[in-house]
Amino acid sequence: QVQLVESGGGLVQPGGSLRLSCAASGSGFSINAMGWYRQAPGKKREVVADITSGGITNYADSVKGRFTISRDNAKNTLYLQMNSLKPEETAVYYCNALVTIVQAGTSYSYSYWGQGTQVTVSP
Repeated sequence: QVQLVESGGGLVQPGGSLRLSCAASGSGFSINAMGWYRQAPGKKREVVADITSGGITNYADSVKGRFTISRDNAKNTLYLQMNSLKPEETAVYYCNALVTIVQAGTSYSYSYWGQGTQVTVSP
């Protein structure tokens, strides 16, 4: 079993910055791709950014140039640096990890989600 715990959310003024973290814990697993998603009230969950185990990144067009995703593989931790935040980016931000677990000699792939962290952008 793998657990993802996000932190770093909070209240920030428009134009401000926040850094989100997502720590993965458990045993007997390896993490492949990881990503950040967000869900605003009344809207569908959307991808914000993702990163492969090798460090290749992708961003939603709306955050390019303002957000930076990164990971520390040794710490099994994912980060999202968010700059120039806008009120419309108020949402719950979720961490996702695609994980491989070997059980009895067979590899299984799973998708795990964190519990989410609230980001509120408001004057």
